[in-house]
Amino acid sequence: MRPGTAPSARSVDSLLDALGLQEKATRALAGDLRTQTEELQARLREAETHLEHLAITRKTVTALADRLPAAPSHLPEHPDYPRILAVLNEATGPLRARDVCEALDHELLPKNIEGTRAKLRRPVKLDILAEAGTGSLTRRQ
Repeated sequence: MRPGTAPSARSVDSLLDALGLQEKATRALAGDLRTQTEELQARLREAETHLEHLAITRKTVTALADRLPAAPSHLPEHPDYPRILAVLNEATGPLRARDVCEALDHELLPKNIEGTRAKLRRPVKLDILAEAGTGSLTRRQ
């Protein structure tokens, strides 16, 4: 368009059509961004709730850990020792190596029973467990 000349109706219509397309695209983008914002806010709320639950769990576990008897540090670092002591703590009477093996969900094979029996000797020597009879063990009081 030259200076001093009026725009034609056709060029104004084209301009308005182009503006309409841009407006429609921008509205769609704004709608998409609103949806994404709502989804992110929901995910943020979930993450914050999870953090609160983790904090509560940590507090509960810490409080419970203070009540548990400390595991003797002189026992070897083996995952069966704490489990063996837990089994004997829960027992209502003396247990044999076979009983402990079964409580630990080990297959009742001679090699597993003998392995458990060998592991039971160490806490007996350390005065953590007591023999209640030949081959029967109990937790020392």
